[in-house]
Amino acid sequence: MLIKSGLVTQGSGSLGGMTMSHNRGGYYLRARTVPTDPASSFQTILRSYMSQLANLWVNELTAAMRAAWDLYAKNVTVLNPLGDAISLSGINHYIRSNLPRLQAGLPRVDSGPTTFDLGDFTAPSAVLGTAGAPGTIDVTFDNGDDWANEEDAAMLVFGSRPQNPTINFFKGPYRYADTIDGDSVTPPTSPANLNSAFTLTAAQLLYSLVRVTRADGRLSNPFRTSGDVS
Repeated sequence: MLIKSGLVTQGSGSLGGMTMSHNRGGYYLRARTVPTDPASSFQTILRSYMSQLANLWVNELTAAMRAAWDLYAKNVTVLNPLGDAISLSGINHYIRSNLPRLQAGLPRVDSGPTTFDLGDFTAPSAVLGTAGAPGTIDVTFDNGDDWANEEDAAMLVFGSRPQNPTINFFKGPYRYADTIDGDSVTPPTSPANLNSAFTLTAAQLLYSLVRVTRADGRLSNPFRTSGDVS
């Protein structure tokens, strides 16, 4: 469990029988519940990818490749659920970077990045839903960004199940929806009309998570937003 206290004013996770969570009113404590494991097909696929990547790290990557990821890890921090910068291990970064690439059907990156950042990008100015079965997600982005002009780089879009418009806070889960591929010759056109993972109905609310993967394996911090379904 992560806690910032003065007394406790910020936290994340569980301790003993209590879990700290938050909504628009602030942080609160509730009784800890043990979630069931639905073992959905999507979860099974993700676990398979994680197992595959862990096995590759041990049995396939060269010592030089692992050393490159370890060096990247020493120079690059990520944000934890409280917004604090933390350090990960080389294998953590390797799995973190490649898991969404496998989800999106992009080539795996085994050599560690030599640019020590997360490959930041311009946040989309709009992420909206369009009703349909399954519906679409319309993303307005900056195609002058480096990722948009790079082969094997992409903007990855994840969407929530549609929510009631009265919902003011959404933590997840998000499901992978679609990808905007970078192109060194002709960058993608904005806005992009992408497939949604869920059926959307007008007047619902769509929460989205967007991040960018670069060709060298760098994976950005997530950008979260919400938009109406038209």
